[in-house]
Amino acid sequence: MKHFFLASLLAGAIALPAAAADYSIMAPAAPGGGWDQTARTMQTALQTEKISGKVQVMNVPGAGGTIGIAQFASQQKGNANALMVGGYVMVGAILTNKSPVTLKDVTPIARLTGEYEVIVVPAASEIKTVADLVAKLKANPGAVSWGGGSAGGTDHITAGLIAKAAGVDPTKVNYIAFSGGGEALAAILGGQVTAGISSYGEFESQVKAGALRVLAISSEKKLEGINAPTLKESGLDVVIQNWRMVAAAPGLTPEQKKAVTADVEKLVKSKTWQDSLKTKGWIDTYLSGPEFDAQLAKDIAATETILKDIGLVK
Repeated sequence: MKHFFLASLLAGAIALPAAAADYSIMAPAAPGGGWDQTARTMQTALQTEKISGKVQVMNVPGAGGTIGIAQFASQQKGNANALMVGGYVMVGAILTNKSPVTLKDVTPIARLTGEYEVIVVPAASEIKTVADLVAKLKANPGAVSWGGGSAGGTDHITAGLIAKAAGVDPTKVNYIAFSGGGEALAAILGGQVTAGISSYGEFESQVKAGALRVLAISSEKKLEGINAPTLKESGLDVVIQNWRMVAAAPGLTPEQKKAVTADVEKLVKSKTWQDSLKTKGWIDTYLSGPEFDAQLAKDIAATETILKDIGLVK
């Protein structure tokens, strides 16, 4: 009887589902920006959907995520419970900062979302259209200050591409980098910069409140819900999309990587995550596995070319 009881307990234990992993997610930027929002949206979805029992988010700001990725790569090796948010901004920052630690030093898992860039000005600004902004840029490039995220990131690249498309030397762009979306937003609202550049989601509440005016968006075609022309419609041949990804720690076993990838797939297919995408205006660009690895390599090569074109990388 005793042996039967022990055998039953063991069988019951084996039949139990595996305990959900407790994840920590690094947002390698200050609170308030896109990476921070992505990490905290992941946190909510992972816990709400019971994919993870407990999720902590930590912020490690600075240098377009290169400080965060260096810390993540050195401190989390082999830790299958550690995740880090990153994206297109980090690709550019790694190149412009000549970072010794790159995305090859972590384990990229999946591309999650995409967002187009918008150019905004304070509602009280005399600049009403992209044409007004271009006129000022042509008259004196240095007098037009652009506020956005980290140097070499999507916002910076967009400013350079706008200048180039307008026939202005992109190396003369007066770009002011901020480590977090909150800091950039305060500078734009306070009139400390001429114009701001970021993804629409970071400006949406201020746009709807009437504090900011959208001049244009960097999509191929106008987007539903955003009352602004595209840069192409405004006479500038510029289309660019920011994307965000999630990476795991370096040194994982194939089994560990497979388990993390499975949890991320559950996350992106969940109702909580999909509802959040709609609320925040994020585009679902989920891509994982070898296809994502190939796309990431392609994007890194293309970004290096763009950064050389606009004088940010030699």
